[in-house]
Amino acid sequence: MKERHVYVAVHGGAGYHGVVSEQNVKSALKRACARALRGSPLDDSSALSIVERAIAVLEDDECLNAGYGSNLTIDGTVECDAALMDGLSGDFASVGAVPGLTIVAGLKNPIKLASALLKHSREPDSLGRIRPMTLVASGAYSFASSQGIQTVAPNEMISPQATQEWQKWKYRLDHPVDSDPGSLHQDAMQDTVGAVAWDNEGNLAAGVSSGGLLLKYSGRIGEAATFGAGCWAQQSRDEQSGMACSISGAGEHIMRGGLARALGEALQSRQSDDGELDTHQVLLRILNQQFTEPLRQRGERMPNAGVLLLTKEQGEDEVVVRKLWCAFTTESMAVAYASTTKPSPKVIAKLVVYKNDRLLIMTKCRHSFYVVQY
Repeated sequence: MKERHVYVAVHGGAGYHGVVSEQNVKSALKRACARALRGSPLDDSSALSIVERAIAVLEDDECLNAGYGSNLTIDGTVECDAALMDGLSGDFASVGAVPGLTIVAGLKNPIKLASALLKHSREPDSLGRIRPMTLVASGAYSFASSQGIQTVAPNEMISPQATQEWQKWKYRLDHPVDSDPGSLHQDAMQDTVGAVAWDNEGNLAAGVSSGGLLLKYSGRIGEAATFGAGCWAQQSRDEQSGMACSISGAGEHIMRGGLARALGEALQSRQSDDGELDTHQVLLRILNQQFTEPLRQRGERMPNAGVLLLTKEQGEDEVVVRKLWCAFTTESMAVAYASTTKPSPKVIAKLVVYKNDRLLIMTKCRHSFYVVQY
């Protein structure tokens, strides 16, 4: 029997991971990798399904800002965003501002609704209508019902931890001291979870899921539901090169720069030029020139973003190899990865790197893992 070669990497968001939450985040990331690889005999083994399974686990954990652990809106409700993209076909689907959803077994997984929408978009319409790529709010809810996706009461999506954070910061917003409510503490989860995968056929996929900003306006859509912002996946026609990325950080900043798509286009451009692909330099340029600098010109002091990137590149003797990269402008980014050949997940909740003023420095870790940070 031919040996399977499947690779998956997940992230729990770019931001700040304190001592209290670090172990919980590590545990969730390990479970996500293990579940994505294990699957079941009936599970689809495509890269898209591997990503879906991984993110579903992250959505079920209270310590992460997605699904059940989502931040609450200004109105004290949960509204989730999620998206998937298939590198082989370029198909994309997303859902936004979605209330509580569940799939039969009681799992609260917006990523499964995004997956159902993507599959629906591939089916021909009897009237020749263009299938939707993104559905939000009540439209997403109606689609879930039409697809047999069971819904749950909205309060079943609200975790005790999210309730505590909401009560604390809503009170400060409504009762400012000296007209100043203060700023959200760095421990407040503002990040997004996601995954990238390489399946046994060498195809790539990416996904992302988020509960959005704490105290966000109801109806707000973030990067996790926006085409070209929260995730991107692509492959060359000869399937010898490609990339899949999942983005985390400040949604409005990421959407303004179309960060995920910009990274994909930059990598594709370098490959088309037949020059040697320097992914480190591409990440440096995109994060500096197309993300940080334009936002600072607009008055944003600390534009936040994190990138989990899986690339398919030509190695020695023209052998196709995979490389995993992580780039972030925040204090840390929680990442884990595993493969069928090395199934025990490796996880890093605090990526240790070196700083030299504003110069980006790459440190290469074991297992072909590359880290970039400001």
